[in-house]
Amino acid sequence: MAAEVRLLPPARNFIKKIKDKRLKAAFYEALAKIRDDYTVGDLKSGDLTGIYGYDIYYNKTNYDISYSIIYEGNTIIVVIMAGTRENFYQQLKRYLKNE
Repeated sequence: MAAEVRLLPPARNFIKKIKDKRLKAAFYEALAKIRDDYTVGDLKSGDLTGIYGYDIYYNKTNYDISYSIIYEGNTIIVVIMAGTRENFYQQLKRYLKNE
């Protein structure tokens, strides 16, 4: 059974603003892969223990999706943030600190 995927505002807003249809499709494809098997991402350590990161490479640019896993009867994947690699993890740490 596939897990449920929930997008937090930073991820939802970034994906919603993507104008390039193929890039948006790449994000949805990545989310489908994560939904089917959340272990496809790399488990982070240090400040980001418990957070997974999934990389997308599109048009010579690196993008990241960060997510965590919650078990409430069924598996829920919470997508925290999506964006370009530049300053991604600093922004993620700042967001998590303020939540």
